[in-house]
Amino acid sequence: MDTERRHIAVSAAEPFERGRERGERLREELPGGLELYFELFRLAGLTEDRVREDALRTADVVGAFRPRLREELDGTAAGAGIDPWQVCALNARTEILAQSGEGRPGECSTIVRRLDAGESGPRTFGVQTWDWHVELARYWHTHEVRGGRHDTVGLTEHGILGKIGVNSAGLALHFNILGHRADGVGGVPVHLLAATVLEEAGSVAEALDIVRSAPISASSSFALFDRETAVTADITPVGVFVVEPVDGTLIRTNHFLSPAPRADEKNELYQPDSRERYDFIAARLAHGPRPRSVTELLGFLRSDPGQPRLCCVPDMTLSLGQRWATLSTVMLEPADRTARIADGSPLQAADGPWRVLTA
Repeated sequence: MDTERRHIAVSAAEPFERGRERGERLREELPGGLELYFELFRLAGLTEDRVREDALRTADVVGAFRPRLREELDGTAAGAGIDPWQVCALNARTEILAQSGEGRPGECSTIVRRLDAGESGPRTFGVQTWDWHVELARYWHTHEVRGGRHDTVGLTEHGILGKIGVNSAGLALHFNILGHRADGVGGVPVHLLAATVLEEAGSVAEALDIVRSAPISASSSFALFDRETAVTADITPVGVFVVEPVDGTLIRTNHFLSPAPRADEKNELYQPDSRERYDFIAARLAHGPRPRSVTELLGFLRSDPGQPRLCCVPDMTLSLGQRWATLSTVMLEPADRTARIADGSPLQAADGPWRVLTA
């Protein structure tokens, strides 16, 4: 991994102070990421007044769901020297951008394996690419968060409390965005929901209970796996739908796997790209040797020019908002409570270096 990649460690027991620690460590860089997001909001047709209104509405929902999350957001704003509503807007960026109907040229791909009892090696493991706007490559970091119920390690964006990671109880979470016609603002942001699951849940069952308890207004999928169990969930404003592994494997791209929300899917956002990536991974797994380790799994997310874009390379002739890149590759292993994180795509990360974090 690029040795200049920022790593943030926070450990205060009180949520506001934990947030303040985060904000202080990001004080110089966070405003740059915030400025880029506000430009993306503007390109989506959303004025600053509209974003502020959406953020304040979200803050009220977050405060009712988990008061400590609202405190941590306020602490982050205090530490970074920006307004609390701006931090809330960052954490609700998925919900805010869901109000735009613009198509997107690529997104994340995830594979999780659960081995049979007779197979050697760790019982569960997963890998994903994180694809996003290339302009935001400077504005994400690895982090370790201690002081709550469970310690958490993984990656997130500057100012956002959580995304992809594993906790000290051995629960791991991979994250893919989805699109439903009911998506919008007014629920608990999916990034804050991911942070809550990793801080509070000690198992897949506990994680699903937390997800089902949250008011949701925008769609995403969480691939959730502990030492023994693995599932993925379509998380939507119309319900939470759990999908079990097929032959011990979960594949996630950016379309619904459960039939109930599929009728109102925003196919214009991620199709046909999402289905092409899913089928490409499935064909590789069907014809290749069964991966028995997370490093073996990594090779199934590599792609070359002319293949479905598992590794996104930005087209710099396009304008802001259309230049997508694979910003990071993440491998999670619940048995060791370990996240391995590299800059760039699996092709770029194959020879390392990797940052290894243990919850």
